[in-house]
Amino acid sequence: MTSPNSNQLKALIDPETGQPLNGAQLGAVLSGHAELTPDRPAVTFGARTVSFAELDLLANRRARQLAELGVGQDDRVVVVLPNSLEFIECTFAVWKLGACACPISHRLTPAEFAAIVELAEPAAVLSDQERESSCPRQLIVEGPAPAELSGVPLPPRFTRPGRIMGSGGSTGRPKLIVDPYPSAWGMEKIGYRRPTRCTLHVASPFYHAGPFATVFYGLSQGSHVVGRARFDAEEWLEEIARHRVDYVYTVPTIMTRITKLDPSFTDSLDLSAIIYLLHMAAPCPPETKRWWIERIGPEKVLEVYGGAERIGLTVIDGVDWLAHPGSVGRASRGDEIVITDEAGNALPAGEIGEVNFRTQTGPGSTYSYIGADTRIRGELDSYGDMGWLDSDGFLFIADRRTDMVVVAGVNVYPAEVETVIDSLPGVLCSAVIGLPDPDLGNRLHAIVELEPGAEPPDEQTFLASLHEQLLGFKRPRSAEFTHERVRDDAGKMRRSSLREARLAGAD
Repeated sequence: MTSPNSNQLKALIDPETGQPLNGAQLGAVLSGHAELTPDRPAVTFGARTVSFAELDLLANRRARQLAELGVGQDDRVVVVLPNSLEFIECTFAVWKLGACACPISHRLTPAEFAAIVELAEPAAVLSDQERESSCPRQLIVEGPAPAELSGVPLPPRFTRPGRIMGSGGSTGRPKLIVDPYPSAWGMEKIGYRRPTRCTLHVASPFYHAGPFATVFYGLSQGSHVVGRARFDAEEWLEEIARHRVDYVYTVPTIMTRITKLDPSFTDSLDLSAIIYLLHMAAPCPPETKRWWIERIGPEKVLEVYGGAERIGLTVIDGVDWLAHPGSVGRASRGDEIVITDEAGNALPAGEIGEVNFRTQTGPGSTYSYIGADTRIRGELDSYGDMGWLDSDGFLFIADRRTDMVVVAGVNVYPAEVETVIDSLPGVLCSAVIGLPDPDLGNRLHAIVELEPGAEPPDEQTFLASLHEQLLGFKRPRSAEFTHERVRDDAGKMRRSSLREARLAGAD
């Protein structure tokens, strides 16, 4: 097939709005933007900005490099790179060849990486370093593809599925989440209130579903993505002000770290360009949420509860949150949230149980797993979280079922305890886990990340400060203090790994 001409590529996109037409192949959509707005900034990392024309040329060359490696139509390609321009060009290159992108964490241990690759069965692995795996084709990505390769757009192609996301799962066992939609534009890629041709800021790891969608589908809408390889609180905020960012994708960990900065610094920056600040991936401490609501306005602060599987979705803005503090919102129109007990019976408002969704499209229609089983029961499906509904139908999340700790026969949800700990002076964030106890069965142990420069407090004095805010069975019996990161830039933590490390240390 010959390369498409300029008019054919432009025809894939609404020239007025930048919105791709339904069915337009994502790899060709990038070329379409390069034809329509060649000089418009596409990606910024630090001091470097590339235009849509430059990004498309880089991705076309990378696609031809992958083709020489043997990647072709409907192949799977594992992308295991840190946040970078190369991550973006490689993913678009995979789509340009009609192949499926499989982004996974570059921080996986060798055993975890090998397990994920075995599940994915890729035609090639694109990595920042040599890694042992069962895949014979591996490309070490160091800078752009060779300049002698052609940068001319490739014939439009797509594949189904268009992406497969990696996940360690709540138990730490690797699994893959298959997105059934093709690598072509569709309604499922529009995003919640995300404008076209705006400026997006994403500091969370691109291999997670939320950041991935924001970056790649935002670029497909002609938007300018400002990304970061590593999070730094002051630089993060300065970038948002300097680039006049319209749409911020973030997580509560980042939001909380910003609130700990010197007020004279945060107050000096102009954040008025922000249309929406969307956060997800973890519970948001109430004090953090209120700080942002006061700083940019309640109508601009959006929280989404959902997952890569698209089992169900809730959204809440700051206006509704102030009326229902702690809620993550209500079910999308036409869908229903059902709280159930262990036997699958529906529970009334106010009672904690498993959070299930009944959707218009039906269970299992938006994903499948490789390496894991679903939680589908009849018409209901679940992420495995525990929570409750209030009388107005607003959802509140207690914690993941797998993170729940049984103390003296009583269920304790670590997220509730962490919210209290995180509100204490000098604390950035915390993780609460259960450790074996001969009397109680389990006791709560707190791992507390302190603010930079903060001195570790006396353990017993710290624990005593929780007495007025937590019932006896919810109070940690022990604590440790660290300046190491408890959550990553995506707001994620693995309590199972934290627990295993403490148990191993006790041997």
